[in-house]
Amino acid sequence: MTDLPTPDTDQPHDLIGIGIGPFNLSLAALAHGVPANPHPLNTAFYEQRPTFHWHPGLLIDGASLQVPFLADLVTLADPTNPWTFLNYLRSRDRLFPFYFAERFHIQRAEYDAYCRWVTDQLPGLHFSHQVDAVRWNNRRGLFEIDFTQLDNEGEAEALGRAHTRNIALGIGTEPHIPEPLRPLTEAENLPVIHSADYLHHRQELLKAPHITVIGSGQSGAEIFLDLLRARPTGHENLHWLARTQAFAPMEYSKLGLEHFTPDYSRYFHALPEPVRDELVPHQWQLHKGIDADTIAAIHDELYRRTLHGGWPDTTLTPGVCVRTAGRVANTRIELHLEHTQQNTRTRLTTDAVILATGYRERSLDRILSGLDPYMHRDASQRPRIDDRFRLVLDPTVTGNVYVQNAERHTHGVGAPDLGLAAWRSATILNDLTGTNPYPLPERTAFTTFGLTPQHPHVPTQGPDLIPLSAT
Repeated sequence: MTDLPTPDTDQPHDLIGIGIGPFNLSLAALAHGVPANPHPLNTAFYEQRPTFHWHPGLLIDGASLQVPFLADLVTLADPTNPWTFLNYLRSRDRLFPFYFAERFHIQRAEYDAYCRWVTDQLPGLHFSHQVDAVRWNNRRGLFEIDFTQLDNEGEAEALGRAHTRNIALGIGTEPHIPEPLRPLTEAENLPVIHSADYLHHRQELLKAPHITVIGSGQSGAEIFLDLLRARPTGHENLHWLARTQAFAPMEYSKLGLEHFTPDYSRYFHALPEPVRDELVPHQWQLHKGIDADTIAAIHDELYRRTLHGGWPDTTLTPGVCVRTAGRVANTRIELHLEHTQQNTRTRLTTDAVILATGYRERSLDRILSGLDPYMHRDASQRPRIDDRFRLVLDPTVTGNVYVQNAERHTHGVGAPDLGLAAWRSATILNDLTGTNPYPLPERTAFTTFGLTPQHPHVPTQGPDLIPLSAT
């Protein structure tokens, strides 16, 4: 292993991004060409993976994004930007086919291809670079970032260090496996996978005599539909289990979608911490429900299989939790189930399990352990994050650490939503530069969240709301 030179010793970066998913890629795209007086921003973005891929195990044929194509990397902050989705189509001579297709929601595979088009051309992106440590150098007033450059096999090839005035963390989420189900994933030779890896194991899973899908969100629904379509009529042998009380549609009314606006993010951030923590679990249908078209497609497929008499060999049961799970007869899996409303228990034996149990934010503690003495935390020991997406650090740290998709506890359900990516990136760049390269709208929702508006705009007509002191 060799040491990489550190040419930035005397010329530190203005911004280093850690992780290259859609959110930091949005930041990199909007940062490209932004002036930092007198020169453009000096940026670098590091990613451990060798190339960009967005949820490759879930790029099921025909699966669509749950947000419109305008929620690309840059459009909602700068529609004239060269990295828009429409410019991607133009570069591929596909604008007219897209125009006639009349698609407001594009396929996931197309979004992945669009993001890879950006990474192929955007400078300053460094893949196969694993960030190992982040420290604050008080003497220089800079962050130090140690990284390892990886070879084609993912093995360490060289070590390096970079310095920067600001950091943007975009390390994303990781598959979540509930505690009762973890023994299944730790056992050898059991066909138990998280939905994140579904396509990598699809052919093997289809050979299983009986398959169980656990999870009622969009991924669980898409996987159940894909399996259903691939199984012969009358011999489907599929179970679909969910903890939620129904296979419920995602909230997609126009006013409901205003929970994914900057206005709501500002409102949520201003709420007291206990109120925020109580609110988030009750909003699950805003982001954990199922697209209505997917629900309709599942019902249509099930109904089609009744046309010649009989019912498909499928069981769809909500309101069920898995108490324990384990191996039985060497190759089969036994799930101990409890129905939360009936207060009844039973066992289900199956040959394969797909865990569509969602994702959780990756902990910032490992990568930011060197900054721990400077970090301010809330009552639950989570990092405090201000309204401009900055970690709240000790005043002796003069640089900023911005976070992307790690702030649901402070900014609400919109944190992982692609529709807020460009706005959050623009907010970060406006703050970082101290200028206003991306003027942002003062108001974004018809709904007024709370009696005191969270935007500076005040209607010139209508009733005055006079705050009353609490008694």
